[in-house]
Amino acid sequence: MARQEAEAAGAPAVRLAGVRKLYGDVVAVDRVELGIERDEFFTMLGPSGSGKTTCLRMIAGFERPDEGAIELNGRDVTSVPPFERDVNTVFQDYALFPHMSVGENVEYGLRIKKVPKDERRRRAAEALELVRLSGYEGRRTTQLSGGQRQRVALARALVNRPAVLLLDEPLGALDLKLRQQMQHELRTIQGEVGITFVYVTHDQEEALTMSDRLAVFNDGRIEQVGAPAEVYEHPANEFVAGFVGVSNIVERDGRRVTIRPEKVRILDTLDHAGEFEVEQGRITEVSYLGMVTRFVVQLDNGGELQVVRQNLEMSSQEALEQRGRRVRVGWAGEHAYAIPEAAPIEEDS
Repeated sequence: MARQEAEAAGAPAVRLAGVRKLYGDVVAVDRVELGIERDEFFTMLGPSGSGKTTCLRMIAGFERPDEGAIELNGRDVTSVPPFERDVNTVFQDYALFPHMSVGENVEYGLRIKKVPKDERRRRAAEALELVRLSGYEGRRTTQLSGGQRQRVALARALVNRPAVLLLDEPLGALDLKLRQQMQHELRTIQGEVGITFVYVTHDQEEALTMSDRLAVFNDGRIEQVGAPAEVYEHPANEFVAGFVGVSNIVERDGRRVTIRPEKVRILDTLDHAGEFEVEQGRITEVSYLGMVTRFVVQLDNGGELQVVRQNLEMSSQEALEQRGRRVRVGWAGEHAYAIPEAAPIEEDS
């Protein structure tokens, strides 16, 4: 009833209100304000030590904030122990019980809650079907691949039907191809179950691919919150521009602007001169990446630009032979985004 009333009132699924966490003299999370809506796939993105995992652990109840409050669906749970919060967590290392079968692992939380055996079996089967592991109930987790074990961990978390599912870099131990497959599957599953996913990662591509919205963390603070396209195309500051993807930072008319490498073109003829902001320089580095080639152009006026070009007709040998070539590069004015000036950081009194 409390959850229904909170939802009716439009309370966010998760709210961090002025949350601060210290470890000795180190400020891990510095008065973070954040609201995560119901049923959205929300990602906390940032480098190691930026505060994202600490925030996730405080939502789960594994850590308590030194200041501020944690709310779930409008309820203050700051002092509530983890087992009384309507959340479940999926970890990178799976945290499965090796002496139990797949079915026993998935049923474990229900058994602790004294759910009747028949209902446990039914709900575990439904959860395993959701993660594409129907019929695996009798197998040992040691017989499974890394991707299958991650699916079991996900089923175990979902079987309790939490209001919020927390995922702490769950795909970090998987190889690239499997990780990309699981990204798609997680997004599909989230849409099917219709609950809030809060996902922690340091992988920018993963965050851009999966999220409804994301928050970029740095030094215990949130630098920007927004939809992936908004954060990528309109970074709030130089840190976001450099961390979320690759960005060129150049001076234009006394302002610092960011231009993404895929928006910069190597101009092969003079015909484009009137359409673009144009610079001249020399290609100093070439990296052939299969579908694209990345060029680094040292500009005559100082600085350098990274340029990404699709290999529509260029072979690897032709791409590598571009090193040392003098070129003209250009970009459309609308693709240069002025970086807002940084606001001064308030110091503690």
